[in-house]
This record gives sequence, structure tokens and C-alpha cells, in this order.
Amino acid sequence: MEKIWLQSYPPGIPAEIDVNEFASLGDLFERSVARWPNRDAYVNMGKPLSYRELERLSGQFAAYLQSELGLPVGARVALMMPNVLQYPVCLFGALRAGYTVVNCNPLYTPRELEHQLNDSGAEAIVILENFACTLTKVIAQTGVKHVVVTSLGAMLGGIKGCVVDLVVRHVKKLVPAWSLPGHVRFGTTLQRGARHSLRKVTVTHDDIAFLQYTGGTTGVAKGAMLTHGNIVANLQQASAWIKPRIDEGVETIITALPLYHIFSLTANCLTFLKFGATNVLITNPRDIPGFVKELGKYHFSVITGVNTLFNALLNNPDFAKLDFSGLKCALGGGMAVQQAVAEKWKKVTGCTLREAYGLTETSPAVCINPIDLEHFNHSIGLPVSSTEISIRDDDDRELGVGEAGELCVRGPQVMKGYYKRPDETALVMTADGFLRTGDIANIDEKGFVRIVDRKKDMILVSGFNVYPNEVEDVVAAHPGVLEVAAIGVPDEHSGEAVKVFVVRKDPQLTAEALIAHCKTSLTGYKVPRQVEFRDELPKTNVGKILRRALRDEALKKAA
Repeated sequence: MEKIWLQSYPPGIPAEIDVNEFASLGDLFERSVARWPNRDAYVNMGKPLSYRELERLSGQFAAYLQSELGLPVGARVALMMPNVLQYPVCLFGALRAGYTVVNCNPLYTPRELEHQLNDSGAEAIVILENFACTLTKVIAQTGVKHVVVTSLGAMLGGIKGCVVDLVVRHVKKLVPAWSLPGHVRFGTTLQRGARHSLRKVTVTHDDIAFLQYTGGTTGVAKGAMLTHGNIVANLQQASAWIKPRIDEGVETIITALPLYHIFSLTANCLTFLKFGATNVLITNPRDIPGFVKELGKYHFSVITGVNTLFNALLNNPDFAKLDFSGLKCALGGGMAVQQAVAEKWKKVTGCTLREAYGLTETSPAVCINPIDLEHFNHSIGLPVSSTEISIRDDDDRELGVGEAGELCVRGPQVMKGYYKRPDETALVMTADGFLRTGDIANIDEKGFVRIVDRKKDMILVSGFNVYPNEVEDVVAAHPGVLEVAAIGVPDEHSGEAVKVFVVRKDPQLTAEALIAHCKTSLTGYKVPRQVEFRDELPKTNVGKILRRALRDEALKKAA
């Protein structure tokens, strides 16, 4: 290439980070627990777990895997749990023992789970009993030899834990029948592990920490090989960005996104481990009234989420009554943050909702808005330290300021590749080592990057490109709209036309009124031709709206 973008960093943010400060994620863990042994590392359903307790319990779990199961270094250990205290215990136990963690979405179908367990070569799995029925249906077709089952109340202790399990199993009936002969209960693994000592293993930056699966909505899910070096680099990049605003050993971060998702895993679990923060784990963030009630118990300073989560909180009448005096940072990622949501967030909390951008393949952070940002700016911010970005056309040519093309990324956080898929890896990597993100973006003269849209989501109306994000942003600004998704549908005159799916806040809102609203802000070919009202929109496990599901549904109707 003739040129690569010169990077621009906020004042005080280093251009390069020290990737060698930590030899591995286990090294980071051990240093943090040594600095803050008595501080709460995690809290879930009111039950705290200190850094010292986390070290002890994760060591016992690691020793169980090593000595009782005899797993060799590098073995794959699958985790299939929501945000409960068992997750960090198992996560750090596996990493300390030199194993590769395979994160599994608890909402997987049997087909999806079978594929991931077989593709990754997982030998052991820790699963919440609520989802054990899924594993029951496929375990015989996998190579999994060891199953550990746990419950929502397993680490809550005493009467509280028993009551939670009783209600979940017998009152709410949230545990479908399952049968996994030979399984071991989580508590038993800790008891057996306590008989042994954790054997130290040598782990380097090149060793795979996570097989993080992605791409399930566009084909067969692929395992991104994220090494200890990739993740260490990204948490160093994220911590360099936030350090000017953070006080070590005192922060409380709200973790509503599931820890098995790469955003929450790196940003909340690992970056704030380095800072000695307390992670408040929200097991069911979709229960907004319960979530708001839980928020009221803590003087929290940081919260991360996706646009739909922030929007749902803002539409709960009790949210505005909370104390936001300690809130230092609110970070949105996973999907575009809408201006209407950002503006309302600032009005209610007094804290700017900053947008960030990343991918599973980049561990995930690529760009983040400056920590001193005062107002929402429609951008995903500036590249994090030690990161190069490049905007390219379909012929791999570098584009100029303001020109839209595919965003490409190079840096120490970029994955090693897709596991067992060199052909898929080759498709996303350029000859000069950049990762093709599949996102259309442009960059301004100050270095700020703006995502125009996903390459595959772009709508072509009479030869003109229409980006769903732009349409959704305008629709979301209408006071009668709660949520919106825009897609392209077949049109005999223009090839494609814009259709929006809307969840109403105002039940009296009409399609005509919404289209009239759009005409004031969008040029003619961008204005929705069709409006369909829904009670809810399909979403991923972290709340990202699934345009593809809506598009597939529309195409079936048109066929």
C-alpha cells in the first residue's frame, strides 16, 4: 500500500502499549489478587467473592482439571453459563492451568452446541443445569468426556442458595429435564480439587486463551483463536484509554452483558481485574425492573452495554431515580449507539454515553471515543494504542478522508486466525496483515472513524446505497418509537426498498406519521416505503437486533 492512516490519539493516551507487562492472563490474575486480596472481585445476587477467595477457588478448580481429570496443557474447556460467580472461578481456573476456554452461549440450540463442541475439540464442559437439557440431546455425538453441572444458587451459600435453587427448579420451573450420566456437581469439583495443589505451567503470548466463536448468523460458526498475547494487548489498550479517569482499587463496574461475550469478557472481566475493580454481575439483564432495583444497591462508577440495553433502562421510570453521582464512564458497543438514546442518557445520568467499536476477531477493541468526550459525536472514536486502521475499496486501494470503504485493522489484538479454517482466515486477511472487518466506514481529518454500516446490510435503492444505521437513527428520534430495525426488501421499481420494523412506545403511532417524520430528515430514496409494527424485535443474546432474521423472514414472504 502507498499509505496507511496516521493515527490520532487523545491527550495522555500513549501511541504504543507495553504488551510484555504481563506474560499471560494468569500472570495478570496473580498480580491483581496479590494487590487487592480483601477487595470484592465479583458480586452476584448480593453475594460477594473477594480476590483472595477467587484465587483459592479457581486454584481448586484448576487442580481438579489437572489432577482429577488429568487434562493435558492446552485442552479445551467449555463454559456454558450466564453471569454467575461460578463463571470467573472456572474461567481463571482454566486459564491458570494452561487450558483454552471455549465460551458457549447458554441459548444455543442443540445443533449449534454440537457443532461448537466438536469443532473446538472440547474435552470438558461446565454447564448451568437450566441448559443441561440441550447438552443431553447432543453429548453422545461429541468428544466431551467430562461434564460439570452447576446451579444458580450453588455459590450463593446457605439458606439463600437453597431457596434460589428451589424457586428456579420447582416454582418457576426453569430447569427442563436432563440426564447426563457420570456428571459431577460443581461443588464436588472444588472439594476434590482441594486435595491437590495447582501445578504451575508455562504459558506464553502465543498460546490460545480462547476459542471465541463468531459468524453463526452468516454461516457455520468459526472459532477465532485469541491468544494470551491478543487479550493482554487489548486489555492494555483499553486500560490505557480509561486510566486517566479510573482510580485503582475503588471502582465498581456493572456487568450486564454476559461474560461469555467478548465485549464483556475483555472490557469488564479482564481490564477491570487489572484495576482491582468490583464487577457486579447481572444474571438476567432482560428483567429491567429487577436490574434497576439491583443498580440501586451500588454506588457504581462504570457501566457497559449495547444500545438496546441503555434504551430499555431509560424507559424504566425508576431508572432516573438512581444516584448517578459516582458514574464516571458509560460505554456502548456491540451495535451502533443511536443519537436519541445517547442524548437521553446524558440528560438522565449526566454522563456521556461513549461509543466504542470492536470485533470478536480483534479481542475486541479497535476504536473508542476519548474519555473526556462531552457530547455524542456519531463516531466510534479513535483507534486504540498500537493499532493501525485503513479504509479500502473492493480493489484493496486506500481511500481518502471522508470516503467510505471497508474498515481494515492491524494490531497486536488481531486474532491468530480461525481455528482449523485457513481458507476462511485468508478471506479476511490482506496481504499486508490487515483484518477486513466487513464494516463500511470513513475517517475525518481529525482521525475519528464513523461506521456507515455492515457491508452485507447495505440496501441498494435504484443504484443508491442506503445504510440502515442512518434510517434507524432518524426513526429512533421519533418520541413514539421504542426500537427499530431497517432492512431492504425486494421492489420491482427500485430493486430494493427500505422497510422498518418498529416497536412502539406510543401505541397511537401510525405508519403515515412515522414516514412523514422520516421525510423531514432523509432524502426520498432513503425514506421507508414500508412500516411494520411489532411487539418485539429478534435479538442476539447481548441484545443486538438481528436484521438478518427480519430480512430472511421478508424474503420468504416475498417468494
